[in-house]
Amino acid sequence: MKNVVLTGIKPTGAIHLGNYFGAIKPIIQLSNQIDNEVNCFVADLHALNLIKDPNQLKLYTRELVASLLALGLSERSRVYLQSHIPQISELATLLMPYTSKGILNRAHAYKAKVETNLKKGRDVDFAVNMGLFTYPVLMAADILLFDGDSVPIGKDQIQHIEICRNIAESVNFSSNKTLFTLPKFSVDESVSTIIGTDGRKMSKSYHNTIALFSSEKQFRKAIFAIKTDAKGRNEAKDPENCTVFHLFRHFASEEQTRDMRQQYLNGISYGEAKQELFELANDYMGEPRKRFKHLMENQGKIDEILEKNQLVMIKVAKKKLEAVKPSMGLR
Repeated sequence: MKNVVLTGIKPTGAIHLGNYFGAIKPIIQLSNQIDNEVNCFVADLHALNLIKDPNQLKLYTRELVASLLALGLSERSRVYLQSHIPQISELATLLMPYTSKGILNRAHAYKAKVETNLKKGRDVDFAVNMGLFTYPVLMAADILLFDGDSVPIGKDQIQHIEICRNIAESVNFSSNKTLFTLPKFSVDESVSTIIGTDGRKMSKSYHNTIALFSSEKQFRKAIFAIKTDAKGRNEAKDPENCTVFHLFRHFASEEQTRDMRQQYLNGISYGEAKQELFELANDYMGEPRKRFKHLMENQGKIDEILEKNQLVMIKVAKKKLEAVKPSMGLR
């Protein structure tokens, strides 16, 4: 019996190295394990909280699907758009009456927004939309509708799984049935935070990303923009506190990493280290970049895959709602 893995990614910008090593690569590795059945959705409904430009959202959604396929997501996996499964939104509505406002008040994203507003002397709910406030409920619907055996997440998402379990328990108790399996999550401790060009966590919010599928020229320019200290050529450098080395070892073999570490101690210049990072990363991205370009130029292939998976996921979703709604007293 296969282990059903469920995960989602928001299409909120061009895919960068942080997205790849932090989320996409682990998903692809799971998808290529024969015992796993991976359902990976593009969380375009969640993305609406940040992106209101329809053309931009369409582009980011298309790029994310193309990225997953180009980077090697197994053909046995199902990639689908959240918005293409109407039962997700329906279940989110059904879960609302079983969700306490208090638990949503304590959700990290909403609390952070409130704290920022208070610090700036604004009303607590300034620029807070209901999509942000009810984000954990929609995420619960994403998960509970498909009864995934495992939900791989980052540490910052643990609270959302706890809220999901709380909602599921509330529904189960009220109906006196186990309508929902309490989700189990997994956190890959081996996945480290990817450092951006300015030394902070790589994030679109900080504008410090290195886009995965940019042109070779843009890719090199972003790598050479990485901030370093003022040490010159022939001065020993600390590889463990250098962003260039941090990124290099994500692409490199153990032998290449050992060699580069020694070069740092021997005084390699930062320009030379950046050039080696560029050549290694650019070679790594060669074939995926070609596949990505082909998919972006052939939207029909992407549509074909999405439509096929949509039919499969809707069938599963309908069956789940057929069990849930009568137990809530709905015909």
